[in-house]
This record gives sequence, structure tokens and C-alpha cells, in this order.
Amino acid sequence: MGEWEKVFVQNLAVPPHGQRRRARPPGSTAFRCVLKHLEGAALAQGAEYQLRLSLFDATYHHFFGRTWRSSWRAARATPPRPARVAFNETIYFHTSLNHPGIAAVVEVVATAGKGDGGSQQLSCGFGLIPLFGSGLEATDAATEDRALKLYHGTPRALLHPRFQDPVEKNKYLTVMEKSHLQYSLKLHQPLEMIFHLLPENLLISGLQTIPGLLPAHGDTSDCLQKPRLMKPVTCYLERLSVRLYPSLEEFEEELLDLLNSDRLLQANTAPDGDGVAVRERRLHVGVHNGLRFIQAPQVAVLVPETEAARGSCRGLPGFGDRGAGQALVLRSRIHLSEMVPHPAFGVCFQLEYVFCSVGRVGGKALPGGEAADMRSVRWALWSPVPGAGEAEVVLPLRGGACRGPCQTLVYRTPPSSRSSRQGEHAESGTVQFHVSTGSEEHLVTAAEILRKDRDKSEKPPTPPLSPPVPLRTAASPRGPGLSVSQLSVPPRGRGQSPVPHGHSPRQDGGITHLEAALGSPDPEPCADSDQLRALPFAPLQVPIAAVGLQAGSSRTQLSRASLARLHAAGFPQILDHNQEPVEISEPTDPATFSLRLEEADPLQGNEIILQFLAFGRDAWDSAEGTWPRTIFLTFQFYRFPPVTTPRLQLVSTDTGPAAGAAVPAQLLVRVNKDGTLGTGPPGLQLKYMVDPAFLRAGEQRWFVRYLAEHSLQIDVWDGDSLLLVGSAALKLESLLRQGRAAVRTHHELEVATTEYEPDVTVMGREALRHGALRPLGVRVAVRGRLHLCLANIGHPCEEMPGQLPSPLPSRSRLGPVPDGAGSVLAGSWLPINAAAGRRVSRARRLAEVDGELAAVLCSRRPEARLAPPAPPSEAAAARRRKLRRMALVRQQEDAGGGRTPQLSGWHEQRARHVRDLQIIDAYREHVKGESISRVLSQAITATHTVHAVLGTAEFFEFTLKNPYGVQQTVTIDVDHPELSVILDPREWRHFKELTKSVTPVEEEMFHLRDDLRPQVYLRPNETVRIPFKYQTFSADPAVVAAQGPAGLGAGADTVASSLGKSGAGRTKHIQVSFQVSGGKPIALLRVKVEPQPHVVDQTFRFYHPELTFLKKTIRLPPWHTLPGAPVGMPGGEPEMFVRCSDPDIICETKNMGPGEPQDIFLKVAGGPSPQIKKFFVAIYMDAWLAAPARIWQFYLHSLQRLDVSCTAGQLARLSLLLRGTPAPRRVRVFTSHPQELQVDPDGAFLLPANGIQELYVGVRPRRAGSRFIYLNLVDVESHQLVSSWLLCLSCRQPLISKAFEISLPAGGGRGCNKRITYTNPYPSPRLYFLCTNRPDLLQFKEDSFEVAGGEVYTIGLRFAPSQSVGEEEILIHINDHEDKNEETFCVKVLYQ
Repeated sequence: MGEWEKVFVQNLAVPPHGQRRRARPPGSTAFRCVLKHLEGAALAQGAEYQLRLSLFDATYHHFFGRTWRSSWRAARATPPRPARVAFNETIYFHTSLNHPGIAAVVEVVATAGKGDGGSQQLSCGFGLIPLFGSGLEATDAATEDRALKLYHGTPRALLHPRFQDPVEKNKYLTVMEKSHLQYSLKLHQPLEMIFHLLPENLLISGLQTIPGLLPAHGDTSDCLQKPRLMKPVTCYLERLSVRLYPSLEEFEEELLDLLNSDRLLQANTAPDGDGVAVRERRLHVGVHNGLRFIQAPQVAVLVPETEAARGSCRGLPGFGDRGAGQALVLRSRIHLSEMVPHPAFGVCFQLEYVFCSVGRVGGKALPGGEAADMRSVRWALWSPVPGAGEAEVVLPLRGGACRGPCQTLVYRTPPSSRSSRQGEHAESGTVQFHVSTGSEEHLVTAAEILRKDRDKSEKPPTPPLSPPVPLRTAASPRGPGLSVSQLSVPPRGRGQSPVPHGHSPRQDGGITHLEAALGSPDPEPCADSDQLRALPFAPLQVPIAAVGLQAGSSRTQLSRASLARLHAAGFPQILDHNQEPVEISEPTDPATFSLRLEEADPLQGNEIILQFLAFGRDAWDSAEGTWPRTIFLTFQFYRFPPVTTPRLQLVSTDTGPAAGAAVPAQLLVRVNKDGTLGTGPPGLQLKYMVDPAFLRAGEQRWFVRYLAEHSLQIDVWDGDSLLLVGSAALKLESLLRQGRAAVRTHHELEVATTEYEPDVTVMGREALRHGALRPLGVRVAVRGRLHLCLANIGHPCEEMPGQLPSPLPSRSRLGPVPDGAGSVLAGSWLPINAAAGRRVSRARRLAEVDGELAAVLCSRRPEARLAPPAPPSEAAAARRRKLRRMALVRQQEDAGGGRTPQLSGWHEQRARHVRDLQIIDAYREHVKGESISRVLSQAITATHTVHAVLGTAEFFEFTLKNPYGVQQTVTIDVDHPELSVILDPREWRHFKELTKSVTPVEEEMFHLRDDLRPQVYLRPNETVRIPFKYQTFSADPAVVAAQGPAGLGAGADTVASSLGKSGAGRTKHIQVSFQVSGGKPIALLRVKVEPQPHVVDQTFRFYHPELTFLKKTIRLPPWHTLPGAPVGMPGGEPEMFVRCSDPDIICETKNMGPGEPQDIFLKVAGGPSPQIKKFFVAIYMDAWLAAPARIWQFYLHSLQRLDVSCTAGQLARLSLLLRGTPAPRRVRVFTSHPQELQVDPDGAFLLPANGIQELYVGVRPRRAGSRFIYLNLVDVESHQLVSSWLLCLSCRQPLISKAFEISLPAGGGRGCNKRITYTNPYPSPRLYFLCTNRPDLLQFKEDSFEVAGGEVYTIGLRFAPSQSVGEEEILIHINDHEDKNEETFCVKVLYQ
């Protein structure tokens, strides 16, 4: 008997009363009942008792479910108390029968001796526990216990016809005096998560095994108190066929004759010429765990093989050798996503026939005849074979009176068969199918996965973070048609098994037809009987480009005079290690880069200097924002902490305040806290020390590659409005010295702003064709130019003796633990003087090394109770000894030389010492066991330090030895999910190739237990290497907090930051235990994780409405442009994989085929305004996710959304409510487009505490379309963002009443003056205002004019010159006194 059959037979239950099943409510209530102890005068001392618990329906006098039995317990008596039996048994169950008549019946059973020497079980009494109150609410006793009164007799008395409900009114029940059962009954919500595993009304103990649940975690052995589900895997059943014996035709013919005879017998009539025909053949397929179906079984329609061959499924594989017409086949595949690797899980098949009455003439259904009748004819169950991956499975079909999971009567062929070929298979048949698992998942152990896949040459699977969702499979080409029986089945559904509760309710009015949706990820039927089939359409987000800022040429655009003024401003000099000035040189060509020159350089130390000089407005800047008065910068270099610079004021080169855009380059001068300018030299200088003494072996090469291949992204912010001015990218290849002592280069970077426009809806066939879309929705405008100097000063690397380096791991530096350092053989001792020379330590008092004992001793002395309990240092102890001597001398002097005070003090001191010695002795006895256990644990503990970087896998091996002379099975228990044992030998081999490790790789080394903990078998005194991998995808808040601003000290001009000093935040410790049978550890591994900052390759900023989801598709750059991309890779383009640092963010990518671009889809939940969500996305080019090729940083700014619908050129007015903070603030409103949006008040004003103030906003957009405008409310004193808004403009184009055309020369000049006329259409005088969408190209002679009724006014226009050739459309808006648009003229200007 298999595991499934054992579980199934042991848990057969009696169903509720039929009336209850018909009116079953949709919800189910979970209970937790604890039977604590039985107490009473009738209990006999030493006798054994048992409790039995059953469910009872008092309304219909019906027991249902399955009786639960406790273990036998003996009664104990402690006079004067009566005898008592302690049970402390916990029972769990859930039921949907929320009626006051539903109760739990407790029966007390005792063993009694018989005359022949045997024993028998006698019922001593029973009690009733009500489950629901009169209001149909569940009885919840909170935390108090209850005493259940017991009645004489047996619970069978409840079946007596004279039994009355409630029990208290029944005169036939007698209460047992001085006897009761102590119990508690509570609701248990955690049980709701396993309703799909546990059937209703089944009483079960927490000590029992539930298929699909992991064992209890921690000290408790109750797996139902906090249930944990096992991870499901996905199964596909393909090429399914059913063969019936002796043949399909003879089987169905005999079945129809028997059904027709039964019909005539029930009707008690003679043959009437009618018959029974087969209308449809169905197969119910579902996963069963021995207790219930996990989900409602799927229903598929089978057709004879000849029919399938004539249709569109000709040439089905696997059907050609079965004989024509001898099988029923399924034309689509079945997708089972609820399978769990447990031996009690099985796939159940139920073959069902649908019949209808037909006439003899023509064999057609009779009009008005009986409705369809459904009969179950065969069933089968398949339990996965251990280690089965893809295989052909043949199962025998079952029939007859044996119990099955479908709970229906199944047809059995009678012995008197008409077929002469009927043999041993006359009453059965076979079902055959091909099984496969998604993503190479297997159903039993990891070792069997490894054995099957070790020789596969295809690409290894990516370790999934969640169970994989398979792609939708196309169904039968005939489409999602309804089965013919759905049109005629009456609402009685006889012969059908009830669907397990917890899923969709059974549809009595029709039959769910799922053939077209078998590949659906959600196999549950919907509420209606007719299901919709999803079309192969994916929701489309127009991808935006991920190419980032182009770090192109940084050649200066300034004139020689401007450069002379810039370098004469007095910036600090940059000196080399010989204290000589470093000359400015041109950036080297990256093609001349030589790694050998860098490695052979005797000056291996690098002092990186960033010197920010000036910031100037771009000559072509057409942005509508004002030029900032102050700025600050944010960036991150290599693995150093992110930097936020202090506020820097823009000052023109004549040392006066900035005059605006007329000055090409304005110096950067630090601003003090009081708002005054700093007195030091201009500019801002930052230094980074990269010394090989603080790097891990081999990381110097990776740092050089970082300089050669990466760019530094710098964000420029407005220091007053806190709005982003723009971003710049700087190639770091100019920092490569290539054998020189020092290099220094000057750069002029374009600062550009990137605006992500609202999502564009793509309609028509273009939305369904992949690859037809180009990255849209991105608008880039150059705002200014940032001037800075880069320098790299070489320093000799000096090894300081006695100083251990602080290693910082690189992305791909993954090394195993060496045998002598971090890998300690289990059971060996660590020598005290292994790391350094001989150590000498002074013996100290026990109170000096144990703070707890020192606190106890101090508490015994009245004069020392205020002393700190910390163990004193050596200097403090010496000082106290001197003070005591001085006190004794003074005491002797005051006593006048008498001996009585001395003797008294001596006796008192001796008594105190005796008391202290007694306390110390008792304390030593108390902690002796703990101290011995701690020392023994330290003897078998090895420590390994991991310098963790986001997304990078740190690989090491631990040497494990069996210290016993017998074989052992060792269970590896890891207490943190980020540290795992490498189970796949392909992954193990991949990491050993990366780390150049020469230790062997063993196949089929590990075995997974039911709780997914790996086990390894060790021979006597055998030593093996256990591979471990630590990898984190979460950005530790402690590390983020440690990565604070660098170089923000007031008055400091130079800030030095070193890799050895910029390290980690909070250290994390992970314990790995290697246990043999009985939980006894033979080795302990303590992994010390020190988080380190990581490299950020690119930064994205999105502004989105608060409390909404941001959905973006970002197109990945071509794989060959990523650093570390393989050259000449066989097999074409590699697949790229992504992982996100925030588990609550959906981040995924799909490979759409060769030659197709690859996109990343992001779905992020925004928070309240002005919250900023920061997360990282790692991009990998290897399936094992060893080291990311790129790390992207994302910022999501949540803003309050305000939708504005307006017309271009016309003023739209609205108001905002400003809510005050707990403290009053002096605030000001800033906007990203001040030329199009005005606010009132427009200056600084006082926002009262907890008050409300109205802000008036006027919007006059210059161009039509959808755009975003940002509004910030800033505290002008602390420069803190108080609130922010996102104005979503939907602007319409005004109606054009007149159009003009003019040609102008391009390339400079003085411009051109023109005139146009406007006639007032009103009879009264009117005042009009003029505005345009291009104030940079068109100015008016007068911005407003007044004209009498019917008069004509001439408007003077002046067109500014343009530097480029092209065509521009300029709109002239004529608005009335309320700023509403009266007319709009369009002037088309051709610059030639």
C-alpha cells in the first residue's frame, strides 16, 4: 500500500447530513481546541483513560467527520484533591456548518479487566462543547479555560429519538457530580492558509503529519500552530490517452445496453424503441493529498482517436502505435501548478461519461427527451515516482465498489460479459500520458535532480525567487467551444462528487468545460459555468531607453579669456607625492589603455581627487526654468559611500553675485550655515584613497577595470527649490595613469535633464508586433555645463607591520575558504597563539571579567551599591586600592592608636570576604554547566567572514569531518535564508571555475529532507567539502545609514575617504549547524557578514503620483556593450536576468528570441508625498547570478497629484491647500516651469503650525499635449522639503483663426519687425493681452492694448534671429481682460 492510500484510508470521514450539504454556507471557521485535564471523584487511581472527540449535529441526530482519539493516560491522585488525568492534547479542525446545533462531543473511555484475563474499553461519560452561539457566531473563549460538565452514559444516547436540543432541557441525561473536563476553545486564523490541504470536519492533532506542510519549526512540535507550506512545483501532462478493454467500441456498447436495461427496469416498462447514447466523454484531473483535492479538478473532453486524427490534430505523437480507434485522447495538455514534492500527493483521474436518450430511427435525440445523465466509469491515481523528471506513465484504471477520492459510485463490468476476448483487463483499462515539470523541477529530492541533469549541456536554470509561472499553452485548435452537455444538464447534477470546500462552489446549473483553458495559470473555475479564454495578449508598456547619459567628449567650449579668468580664481593646487604641481593634460584615448602598464606601476596607491570648479548655463538652453542661485551635487564613486555636497553658490568671475545667463561660467563657492559665502578658496575638492593594503587580493585589477569601463553620474540640484537641475556623466578612463606619477585633466560636462512624459497608448496592430516600438516617452534637454578637474596621484604602497588589511570584495572575486584560515576541521582545537606570537595575560579576579558577578557583589555592600556593575579596568582597580589604604590610615589616625577599632574593622572585613567567597562559589556552581557547554561549542566552531555586496554571490567551502568511527547522516541547518548550500553540481562547478578552485566536485552529494534541509552521508572519519553561497538582494538599512554624506564638515576644504575606513555598517552573524541523529552537532560554522557598499552604474529618477503604482518598461542596452561581456560567445546572444533589492517590487524580464531587444518591467507601489523610495536592480549575464554586470539605482518620488485640463495660451486658475506641520515654518513655493506657472504668494511666507493656508496657482501652458510640472514647498531656513505636487497637464490646442508665413535669414543678424492687424468684433471697447508660445523668438511691441468697438489695431512684432536653419511655428494668443483666449494666430517662420 502506497503512502497516498495509507493517508486516504486512515482519514475516511462520514459526511454531514444531506440537508446540511445542500445549504452549506460559503465560509468556514477554524478552531483550536485544547483538552487539558480530566478531574473527578469517579476516576480510579492507576486506571488508564482516553478521550475521544467527535462532531455531532443535534438537529438531525447525526454524527459526522471522523472520531479523534487521544493517547492513554493514567489517573493520579494527590490527596486531598480528587484523582486527575492530564492530557494536554491540541486538536484542530474547521467547519462551515455554522449552526447552534453543531457541537463537539467528548467521550471518556476507560480500560477494564475481563474475566478471561483480557481487557475491554468502557464509556465512562461524555460532554458537549458548543461551537456556535445562537447568533451563528463562533464561540471564542478568548484566553480563559472552561470546565465541561460530564453526563453519565455513552454518546450513543444522543441518537435516541427522545433526545432534546438543548441538552439542559433533556430529563434523560444525568450530570456526573464532582467531575469535569478542563478545556479551551479558540478561533485559529493561521489554519485558514491550509484550508486547501485539510478537509472540513476532520479532527486532527498538531502532532500528526499533514501532506503538504513542513514540520514544526523551533522548539514546538505542533506543526499546525503556525503552519508552513511546502513549495509547489508545476507539472504538465501531455499526450494523454485512455484505453478501455476489450476495446472502446465493445466497452461502450455493453455499457449502453446495461444502462438501457436499468432504465427500463426502473420505469417498469417493456422495450419502447428508445435507447441511450454517449454524448460526451470527460476526464476529471486533480491533485489529491490523501485528504482532499488541493484545487477543484480540471475537466477535459476526450475524443476517440479516429475523431482526433480526422481533425486538426493529425499526427499526434505517441498515438500511431495504439491501433486505430482503440483509445480516447486529449487534444491539449494539462497544467497542474499545485503539485508538492510529498509522497502522499497524487494526481487523480476520473473518467466520466455523459449519456442522453435517443430514438432508434436515425439515432438522434428525441425532442423533449430526458436530460443528460452523467456516470463515473473508471478512476486512477498516480503517485510520482521518486526522481521522475520527464517520463511516459501507464496506469491501470480502477472500478467497482472500492473507495476513491471522487466519492462517487463507479461502474464495474459484470462477470457475465458478452465479449469473448474479455480477460483479466475486462474490468479495468489504462491511462497513458507524458509527464514533465516546469523549469526542470522534480518532485522528490534535490539529489535526484542533480543525477538527471548532470550531463545536460543546455543552459542551467536561473535560481528562481518564486515558483515559476509557465507560459500559456495553446489549447485545441477548435477553440473554446462549449460542450454539448452544457446546454441540457438540469440543475441536479446527479452522479457528481462535491467539490471540496475552500474553492469555487460547485455549479449545479451547468458543467465547467476547461479544455480550452487547461494551460491557464489559474485552473480554478470562475463563478459562472462559462469561462472566458484569455487571448495571447500581454499588457504593453512603451519601453523607455536605458542608455543613460552619454558620457561623450568633454572638450571645453569656453573662450581663452573665460578659461584664463576661471583658472585665475584661486582654486587649490593639486600636488603629487613629491609635492610638485600636476600639470593639466588632455584625456588619453581609451584605445591606448594597457592593463600591464597599470599592474607594473610601482606606485600602486591611488589618490583620486575630484575638484568641482564652476557651473555655467548652456548657450542653447531653451528650458523654461529659472537659473539656480545655489546648487549642490550628489554622486557615488566606486564602492565609497554616496556623497551629498554642501550648498554651493554660483558667483561670477568678477567676484560679484551671479547676474544670470550672461555669465558663461560661474564659480562654485561654499555657503556657510548662516547663508554667507565661505572665505576659503572657491570650488569643492574631494579625495578618495584607494590603497592596495585595504583591498582583497586581486581587487586592484578590478578597480582599474572600473576606471576604464565605467562612468560617474553626477546629479545637480537647485539648492533653493530642491528641484533637479540635471545630470551629467563623466568617463573615468582619464584617471588611468598608465605608468605616470600623476595625471590631471579638465572636463566640461553637459548637464542634461531627462523628462519622462506620460505613457503613450499604442493602438492597432503596432501594439501586437514585438520589436516594432522604439524607446519613446523620453525628452532630454541640456541645461548647463559643469567644470571640474580629475586627478589621480600615485603613491607607493607601504605595508604597515601588524596591521591586518580590511578586505573589500569585488564583484567577481569569489574565493573558497583556505584550509588553514577559515575552514576548521570539526572537532579540532584552535591554538591560542595561532595568529600572533606568544601571548601573556595577567590573571584577573573573577569579578573583573564577569559583569554579572560584579553586580551581585556590589549589591551586597551598602557603600558600593551606587557603583557601576561593569568590570573595572586595571588602572581603576589600582586607584581603588590606594583609596582604601588611605581610608584605613585616616581611620587609624582618628582612633588615636587604639586597638579596638582595628580589631573591629578587621573582623568586619573578614566577614565580608567570607560572604563574597560564598557568593562566588555559588555563582560558579550555577554557571558551570553553561560555561562547559560554551567551551565545548567553541571547540567545534569555525568562523568565516564574508564581505557582502548587493547582488554578488560570495562562494566558499567548509571542510567537514566525521569525528566518529561509524557512518553518519549529517543534516545541515542554516538559520538565515541568504546563506545556502549549493545543491546543484553545475552551479558548484560554475563557482569553482570563477574562483580558480581545484578541489573536486562530487555528484549527487546531498539529499533533501521533507523540511527541505540538506543531508550528506559521511563514512567513518571521512572529510568532505560543503559548498556555501551567500547572496543578498536587499539593501541593508544599516548600510544605507552608514553611507552618509562624506565631506560635509563646515570649513573643511579637503575631504579624504579611504576604502579601509568607509566600510560597513552593522555586522550580521549566521549560524550553521551540522547535526547527526538526535540533533547532536558535530560542527558549527559561524559566518560573519560585513555589508559593504556597492557600485552604482546608472541612476533613474521617476516622479509619480502618490499612493499609485508606477509601471515602467525599460529597454536593456545591447549585451555586448555591458562590461565583462564575452567576446565571440557561441550560440548567439546570452540571456540577461534581473533581480530587485525590494521584494515588494515586481521586476522581471523575458527573452523574446534571437535578435529581439530585451526589456525590464517594473511595478512599484508609491508611498505618500513627499516620500522617496530607493531601490536597486541588478542585471546578470549568467544564469547562476554570480556577479551583476550592471547595478541600477532607482528613485521614485511620490508627489501629490493634481490634474489640470487647460488650453494653450490661456490662463487656468486653481488653488491648493497647504497643511501646516507641528511647528511654524517660513516656506516658499518653487516650480519647475516658472514661465508657465505662477503662484500667489510668490515669495516667502509663514506657514502656521497645524494650520491650513490656501495657495493660488495660475497655469498658462505654451504648448499642447500632456506634460508634468513639479511644485515644491520648501522651508527656506532649513532648506527642507515640506511637500510637493505633480501637476499633470492635459493641454488642448486653441482654434487657429489666421495663419501667416514669413521667411527670415538664419545665422544671426538683427532680427525683423513685422505688423499684423486685429479687429475688435465687439461694439464696446475691449482690453486685450498678448502672449506667445515662443518668447525667445518673438517679442511684442506692447504686451496689451485697448481698442474701441469695431476698430482695427495694428500689433507690432519683432522676430529674433535664429542660429539654425529650419522651420518654426509661432502662435500669437490674443486674450481678453479675464485672460481667456479670443483668437489665436499662427505664424510659420522659415529660417533659410
